[in-house]
Amino acid sequence: MNTHFLTGNELTQSQLIQLIDTAIEQKSQPQKFTQSLAGKSIVTLFEKPSLRTRLSLDVGIQRLGGHCVYLDEQNGQLGQRETIADYAKNLSCWCDAIVARVNHHATLQELAKHASVPVINSLCDQFHPCQALADSLTLVEHYGDVSGKALSYWGDGNNVARSLALYGCLLGMHVTLVTPAGHGLSATDIDQLNQAGIGSVKQVHDPEACVQSDVVYTDTWVSMGQQQSLDEVKATFMPYQVNAALIKRLGANAVMHCQPAHRDYEITSEVMDSDDSLCLKQAENRLFAQNALLHLLLNPKNTLTLQHAS
Repeated sequence: MNTHFLTGNELTQSQLIQLIDTAIEQKSQPQKFTQSLAGKSIVTLFEKPSLRTRLSLDVGIQRLGGHCVYLDEQNGQLGQRETIADYAKNLSCWCDAIVARVNHHATLQELAKHASVPVINSLCDQFHPCQALADSLTLVEHYGDVSGKALSYWGDGNNVARSLALYGCLLGMHVTLVTPAGHGLSATDIDQLNQAGIGSVKQVHDPEACVQSDVVYTDTWVSMGQQQSLDEVKATFMPYQVNAALIKRLGANAVMHCQPAHRDYEITSEVMDSDDSLCLKQAENRLFAQNALLHLLLNPKNTLTLQHAS
């Protein structure tokens, strides 16, 4: 079955819970999954530099008995040396899945249109669903039942914010996006997120409008590929910095950052290195969340049927 995972919207609430439960089982009983991807080869395609995504996929696929093939742009920018359609068709001749970290979501859509194997989004400009899977796993491990918990995201309304809000809402959390005016998600995005889950999503621009939060999450103020420097946007984003005073004011007991972090810009070292920080656990859980997704998608004994999403 050719099933793509491009936006994260392909998962229902029950499937997200199934995936989290599978990841937890893989962590506690790894011996049960050592042959889950035996005989399968998976291409990991990178247009963007990576540490956590590249290593977690490479090591994770090996732990499941599969073979990981890393491709970057050494042979030329994707779509220039040959069309993306031809690229996808050729990769489909040899591999069992394509996991792609790309600059533009349209590239994923083109890959999926022509590939005869599953295409999985490991990051694009609009979505970061694999990170959101790892974040969801981390939150469930930390709290157990997360429904009703308040999560606030501080900073740029980017791909991470969109995917985090989606799965937070699916799990019944109350998500507040605290973003500078002109740097948030659209009203249409917020409406769609609220329709997708059993929790809630709202967006505010005034930092003082967020008065309580169990979990505080932040990401870089300048996403990869943007032309501005951190110092150029510092005046706009500094009121949204995650620091000790904010954590105390909100009464939060968990802090998250998907990394790489620009310390003392979007988050202070004091907070990132504190006992409340879940940042390294998020990084660790990239492996287990992605492995659970690959196991459920590619193992013929499983029947994970994803919804269509473009």
